[in-house]
Amino acid sequence: MSGLPGYVTKYFWGDDLNELSWETNSKYITETILNHGNAGSVSWLLSLVEKKKLADDLDTYKLNAKSANFWKIYLS
Repeated sequence: MSGLPGYVTKYFWGDDLNELSWETNSKYITETILNHGNAGSVSWLLSLVEKKKLADDLDTYKLNAKSANFWKIYLS
């Protein structure tokens, strides 16, 4: 099992959950949640990463234009 909560794993349907972990895949997990996540998965993410850290790193994530714009506003 991935160690990710069940309500978060649904966003990783194409991934091997046995190989997916926060410790080794935090950037990929963050990108996926910021692009596709719901309130619960975002809340889980924010329990692991401070909003300021997300804001500071926002430009390094591969986000679609709509998500990037939303998070830029939300995290400012």
